[in-house]
Amino acid sequence: MESAPLLTPPVSESPTPWNWARKNLFSTWYNSILTVICLIVIFQFLKGFALWVTTKAQWRVIEANLPLFFAGRFPRDLHWRLWVIMGIIALLGGLTWGNFQRQVSLWNRPLLILLGSSIAAALLLPTDLTSRLWLLGNIIIATVGYGFGQQINSKITRWLPLAWIFSFPVILWLIKGGLGLKEVPTNDWGGLMLTLFAAVVSIALSFPLGVFLALGRQSNLPVVRAFSILYIEIIRGLPLIGILFLGQVMLQFFLPPGTPKLDRLVRAIAALTLFSAAYLAENVRGGLQSVPRGQVEAARSLGLNTPLVILLIVLPQALRAVIPAIVGQLIGLFKDTSLLSLFGILELVGISRSVLANPAYVGRYAEVYVFIGLIYWVFCYSMSLASRKLEQTLDVGQR
Repeated sequence: MESAPLLTPPVSESPTPWNWARKNLFSTWYNSILTVICLIVIFQFLKGFALWVTTKAQWRVIEANLPLFFAGRFPRDLHWRLWVIMGIIALLGGLTWGNFQRQVSLWNRPLLILLGSSIAAALLLPTDLTSRLWLLGNIIIATVGYGFGQQINSKITRWLPLAWIFSFPVILWLIKGGLGLKEVPTNDWGGLMLTLFAAVVSIALSFPLGVFLALGRQSNLPVVRAFSILYIEIIRGLPLIGILFLGQVMLQFFLPPGTPKLDRLVRAIAALTLFSAAYLAENVRGGLQSVPRGQVEAARSLGLNTPLVILLIVLPQALRAVIPAIVGQLIGLFKDTSLLSLFGILELVGISRSVLANPAYVGRYAEVYVFIGLIYWVFCYSMSLASRKLEQTLDVGQR
């Protein structure tokens, strides 16, 4: 009996950019034509955009109103509070990022590029020297926090979530004032600061509410299940702008008589929270359904009661499975804060409209909206990168 002939292993091409392009972009004649056409269109667009940015755009509107875009009408003499807040966030963010990057060398190329770009942006920022020094200091704080985050014991980093939670009252105290600090009414809040505040508070409140609604929709109690289903389906059937209007007009009617009138920012955050919770509930419900029934039965056979089964067995697996969907919903919520400008709340889009109302900057729509669009993209892309890093850490989709 003759043995099968030995075959030589296939020759694999080296992964060079040219080999990748030949395989993916120029594999056939029609793919080559489409690639060339697309490259021409992209080149013409980028060429026109670059010419507009460098020769035609009048960026004086951004330079003159930079403090308004970032802090709104927050008193100039109290801007140090916002820089202190930024320092707190930079420290905690650096520690958290460093904790996620334990397996990466301290001074890797992406970090050096990001650090160099941040320092260059701080030095070239068209603002006063004091603001540049504050920004450089916060960059240094974030870098030091990143280094400590890689080195400190993992038992200490377990307290990082609590540090984020306890930092919020301090941040709120610095923004609003009181207890020894001059109070700043919410009417003077604005710009990027207000956008981030509304988005973070809405996300922090809507996430646990969405989890409870998802659990309620799968509850064995008919009243709880019916209420959860009714709430989710009604809220998902209404547009966000309608819920925001209802929050501004009708929310006060649901409070006991004699209750002080709620601040319009509080009403807006409440509407965003109620709206986002319904969509988060459906995302979490998808994760709950992905947990095998055998996991629950095995936990109960070990003597765990229902709350412990949900808290220790079901929820960790469910949330891990739907991280991309949850982060996508949170990114959408961050962008939905732009609708608050319709109610006179001067967040990033609202402050941009007030800047464009200035007769000195009439017609500068392109410059202003390109600038705020870039800000939205930076924050949304950062959330997306954080989500992907969390997925890699938890091995989502790998096991």
